[in-house]
Amino acid sequence: MPDTTTIDQDIIDGSAWRDFCDELKSLADIITREDTPNDAFNRAEGFRYLTRLLRNSLNATMEYSDEEFPELQSLGHMVKLGADNPDNIYQGCRLNPNYDYKIIGNRNSVFYLSFSSISGSYGSNAKMIVDGFIDNGELAINEDGSFEIIVSVNQHEGNWLPLTSATKSINIRQTFLNRSQEKPADLRIARIGTDDKPAPFTAQQMHDGLKQVSQYMHGTVNLFADWSASFKPDINTLPPADQAYCQSIGGDPNIFYFHSYWELAEDEALVIEAKTIPECSTWNFQLDNYWMESLDYRHHQITLNKHTASYNDDGSVRLIVAHQDPGDPNWVDTAGHLLGTMCWRWIGATDHPPVETQVIKIKDLTL
Repeated sequence: MPDTTTIDQDIIDGSAWRDFCDELKSLADIITREDTPNDAFNRAEGFRYLTRLLRNSLNATMEYSDEEFPELQSLGHMVKLGADNPDNIYQGCRLNPNYDYKIIGNRNSVFYLSFSSISGSYGSNAKMIVDGFIDNGELAINEDGSFEIIVSVNQHEGNWLPLTSATKSINIRQTFLNRSQEKPADLRIARIGTDDKPAPFTAQQMHDGLKQVSQYMHGTVNLFADWSASFKPDINTLPPADQAYCQSIGGDPNIFYFHSYWELAEDEALVIEAKTIPECSTWNFQLDNYWMESLDYRHHQITLNKHTASYNDDGSVRLIVAHQDPGDPNWVDTAGHLLGTMCWRWIGATDHPPVETQVIKIKDLTL
């Protein structure tokens, strides 16, 4: 660990920044690995992915990292990683288990709301372990939609999100069945028992922050590049993912995941059938690019869920992934992509039946 004098000098003479920029340059080696797509389109998305992660991690580290005065940061629709769910708003901030916090909120009309306390990070050990968890099924919510949650190591009566001595952050998921009709929850967090004000920013914080951003970028990009590559043997199928692994990198305990890789010619369609729909809070399917970013759900129908899909008379559901609209209400648009990754989720399900897939020619598709 450098002493304070060395850190100050590295900031004064710019060494810390130069070293940081050199670390960022080396991220190109991940995007251009032999096992990643080597065409200009997918490489361009890979480098855009880096810019998105960098914006988010700089913001989180430099602006939203005060554990004494936490403020929830929203990823927004332009920051995508790890098969981000298009039905979700993701929020979070850093925490210190030596402090107690209070979340004050109003659920409004969002369908699903969950809170996870997390130890680890993609930048330190490529793990994000859920230490504590509470969702709207457990929350005591007032008639007007308001609620409070105590966030602490020591147990509290009422709504309580447990921390451990290793907890570093909180992750919040707001999940919608229909974004246009549901109002997001209003949420804020504060440390309990302080009337102080934040201290001025320091050279130590800048030095440590740049290191943390670099570690996060390398850990995150490597993690999901490895995961995408591991899906390739199961091309155009949707096998269950390793659920323990999904949970080890921050998955929601209420979700059962299917992940895979897809690739379609211009005249092909991927037909996905869920012949049995279990009792569940919801389900969803989404298309992602190779870097596990959800495709542009603002302008393309790249996802369907329990509410937005059309069902067969027997209660089953069939989705059609294709480059052009085949005239089916359950068309999932590839949004100009020829390959990528994909994800199916059973959320709050009583069981987790398989999902069947088949690649067929568009001309052979029956509607």
